Amino acid sequence: MDLFAPRHLLIILVVVLLVFGTRKLKTLGSDLGASIRGFKKAMREGESQDALTHDLTASGIQPPPVRETAEARATGEVREGAAREAAAARETERV
Repeated sequence: MDLFAPRHLLIILVVVLLVFGTRKLKTLGSDLGASIRGFKKAMREGESQDALTHDLTASGIQPPPVRETAEARATGEVREGAAREAAAARETERV
């Protein structure tokens, strides 16, 4: 006997419909679709930014430094240029 036979999947679908209702499942589906679209958009933007940076460095032009964001500080992903800028800012504040 197969674990995911069509009869079992139909029973699972009926139980899920009874528990969550059609309205909640419709909202869940649209939210999931929006999340996937946002993820794909962010991936495309990241790839285009990486390609631009690669093209600039290949032609000898230095790309502008990446600024440190609050999100990067919270996750610990501080980029090298932003760390240098922050250190320089702290030095000027001390003086």
